[in-house]
Amino acid sequence: MLKKILIANRGEIAVRIIRACKELGIETVAVYSQADKDALHTQLADEAVCIGGPSSKDSYLNIANILSACILTGCEGIHPGFGFLSENPKFAKMCQECNIKFIGPDYQTIELMGDKAMARKVMKNSNIPIVEGFEDEIKSQGQALDIALEIGFPVMIKAAAGGGGKGIRIVRNAKEFEHNYNTAKSEAKACFNDDRVYIEKYIENPRHIEFQIIADQFGNVIHLGERECSLQRNNQKVLEEAPSSFLDEKLRDEMGKIAVKAAKSVKYNNVGTIEFLVDSSKNYYFMEMNTRIQVEHPVTEMVTNVDIVKEQLKIASNLKLELTQEDIVINGHAIECRINAENPRKNFTPCPGKITELNMPAGLGVRVDSAIYCGYSIPPYYDSMIGKLITHGKNREDAIVKMKRSLGEFAVGGIDTNIEFQYWILEQKDFIKGNYTTSFLNEKMVNEDA
Repeated sequence: MLKKILIANRGEIAVRIIRACKELGIETVAVYSQADKDALHTQLADEAVCIGGPSSKDSYLNIANILSACILTGCEGIHPGFGFLSENPKFAKMCQECNIKFIGPDYQTIELMGDKAMARKVMKNSNIPIVEGFEDEIKSQGQALDIALEIGFPVMIKAAAGGGGKGIRIVRNAKEFEHNYNTAKSEAKACFNDDRVYIEKYIENPRHIEFQIIADQFGNVIHLGERECSLQRNNQKVLEEAPSSFLDEKLRDEMGKIAVKAAKSVKYNNVGTIEFLVDSSKNYYFMEMNTRIQVEHPVTEMVTNVDIVKEQLKIASNLKLELTQEDIVINGHAIECRINAENPRKNFTPCPGKITELNMPAGLGVRVDSAIYCGYSIPPYYDSMIGKLITHGKNREDAIVKMKRSLGEFAVGGIDTNIEFQYWILEQKDFIKGNYTTSFLNEKMVNEDA
């Protein structure tokens, strides 16, 4: 087992990793920016090292400073969490070259799956269902339009190096193609320093369903069932569930086997997620693979009783996966609401500031993953998510009731949050019925404003 690791992240995921390490007897080193000197993860870790200024590029994206901190504190490995450097192949490669264990897949796999166009090719060659599209290099706007016309509108233009809902445009006709093509390329360049895009058929009103996989270095691969991630605003997930009420047992088993096959096709090692689009006829298509822990991993932990972060650490310690597919049993239902410091009434404007009052919900089947505390000042430099509220019930109805009760108890003073907005979602009739797709939230909000 690894004896000491550095956590190259902040916020609730850093705290989550520290807790898993403590239970496994692993020492931890937290890194922090000047803006995070009072952050909870710096207080819970065994050691803490400042790695730069407030901005991400000066701190949490500063590879040289992070590696230096790791070496100086005698750490054997680095856990990148999610976001920041978690899917950066250059960082993973440099860890390897410095004889530091990167707690995740190897850099070649990250690079391969990080190129969404190349990932499509790999899956296509492995007979994994993919959406009709064109993933080769597009050399001009004219060629791109010809491809779109051949595929047939509507199409999606997507950043090849993309992720997190960035660099995506839906185009419904030739007239609006030029503007959206140029906008997608510009956003891809700004977000990923890579303006390559690819084009695929746009599936109208799909479900976004992902499967959690775990793989060790001995070729053992299992899945932990699916997560329903269709509740999104502008391609950003808002609320997640496990399992999906849309899948029946036959389809769940079939998609799970395909997810395992997809992971094996790239010799995957550690935890990851295979994401699918599922249409109204229950045809499913590979969308992408995330080579890291996911924000929404707690809902899977709640229904399987598997600690996914601990599994990451064990696999990184060269231990064989103890779980088999037969060991995985889905128990009840779990829901996660992402709690953000933002004002939904002002177009979800981020709301950093000092927390003057705080009451977190509790009780049987309630979990809060967060790094906030009363008196903590939320810095303006990072993502607005300040926590995740997860409830587990004997069935979906029970989980919804617990979530509504828990949101009612969750009080954060001094800043705006989206807690009331999450409660509003839970009150919608179509959500209660499980009758929603990726377009549900945007359409519902437009209708509410009309």
